[in-house]
Amino acid sequence: MILAEGLTKKFDDFLAVDGIHLDVPTGQVLTLLGPNGAGKTTTVRMLTSVLRPTSGTARVAGFDVATEPERVRASVGVLTENHGLYRRMNAIEYLEFFGSLYGMSAGDRRKRSELLLEQFGLADASYRRLGEYSKGMRQKLALVRAMIHNPPVLLLDEPTSAMDPESSRMVRDAILSLRGNDRTIVVCTHNLAEAEVLADQIAIIRRGRIISYGGLAEIKRRFLGDPQFEIRFAAPLVGAPDPGEAVRVAALGPDWFRYSTTDPNRQNPVVLRRMMEQGLAVVSLQETGQSLESAYLEAVNQVPDGVNHA
Repeated sequence: MILAEGLTKKFDDFLAVDGIHLDVPTGQVLTLLGPNGAGKTTTVRMLTSVLRPTSGTARVAGFDVATEPERVRASVGVLTENHGLYRRMNAIEYLEFFGSLYGMSAGDRRKRSELLLEQFGLADASYRRLGEYSKGMRQKLALVRAMIHNPPVLLLDEPTSAMDPESSRMVRDAILSLRGNDRTIVVCTHNLAEAEVLADQIAIIRRGRIISYGGLAEIKRRFLGDPQFEIRFAAPLVGAPDPGEAVRVAALGPDWFRYSTTDPNRQNPVVLRRMMEQGLAVVSLQETGQSLESAYLEAVNQVPDGVNHA
């Protein structure tokens, strides 16, 4: 659904995006992570045909961003950092106006507007002027506007910015529900906990280059090593337990120990069985210590310029 090869953008002598490659199939969410000024927004603008690439190619929903810009724009819904809401309109007027720009019929515009306003908790404010909306309400309405024409591709820049926890959860749930509905979604965010919930794929961008690309577990393993697990017991340990040669003990406490393994799906059941054979009562077994935040910080601080960990 989104395919970019060697996508590059220069502004005079400044190289904003440097030869990036993306391949996001239908039904997946890609999160773009990176410091401010890394090239995330420029990338999104090229994918929406707002900016023309200096070199390289990209196809969105089957259309070339350079040669078929109108078809690309009709196929994407975009949430930008600056919403451009018309503060004197109410929500219904605003959404129907944008629906008409996409060629939707009056009946479809009204039906789609009412459905989305209800879904995002804005139905009771449908006829209030947008100038009366809180910042979080404006953010939700901007997301509704991006979805009004039911596009196959969504490009979302900080979709939960300025929202309270309940509204943020509502938006995340909506994005997750859309993922499995023949739709491709790209999310730019600084909220790494949110990225961890949403992402099928993660691209970490620094200075215009993708320095790491892959699934969540792959990114964590690449920068933090094998996943670690902690197992706790009902009573203090007498001596060190023997989890077997296939796992590596990382730390030992009075009634717990941590270990790492390259194959948790196969080895965790083996460890549990060995603990029972040694007469130890297991209270819990859980993964610990590997967050996307830790992997991200390792990536942006350690990967040399020009190195692509994909």
